[in-house]
Amino acid sequence: MIDLYTFTTPNGYKPSIMLEETQLPYNIHKIDITKNDQFKPEYIAINPNSKIPAIIDQETGITVFESGAILMYLAEKTQQLLPNDQKGKYQVIEWLMLQMGSVGPMFGQLNHFKKYAPEKIPYAIERYEKETIRLYGVLDKQLSNNEYICGEYSIADIATYPWVAIYEMQGLTLDNHPHLKRWVETLQQRPAVQKGMSILS
Repeated sequence: MIDLYTFTTPNGYKPSIMLEETQLPYNIHKIDITKNDQFKPEYIAINPNSKIPAIIDQETGITVFESGAILMYLAEKTQQLLPNDQKGKYQVIEWLMLQMGSVGPMFGQLNHFKKYAPEKIPYAIERYEKETIRLYGVLDKQLSNNEYICGEYSIADIATYPWVAIYEMQGLTLDNHPHLKRWVETLQQRPAVQKGMSILS
């Protein structure tokens, strides 16, 4: 049994999609970041960085935080969605790291400055919107020759999808990135993605 500590954010949806895809049994523990649940001592004991998500694997006693690390752990535990051959494995890890280091931070900053910042700062909005669209282009090019980011469906897709799926909420369009748009529409049809994206709703 996996205990999943999470909330309704792009990063929070990654492990729930993965758990649905791998069909591992799990319990959801809601960490309401709008109420600062992540700063409670009992959660800091699980994740010292006070961010969601995190998991505890009751079978092994292992605790994992950081969404990318959780995806890798669950992939290795189940031998699913991460290739076994070295070349394929590291291609997936490359794109997982691109999501962790670029897609998530840039799209997240765009969200913040567009929707939540107490004052509108045009420079910040323009900077992060420009970088988000640039990253759309990187993904679109990769998907022009692949059904999924690394050819076969993998944790790279699971990590990236929740961030791209919010494009309308961000006031953006995928019309100029047809391969990325096709990919989003493909993933939207997966039952595990639908279930994983609807947790806590």
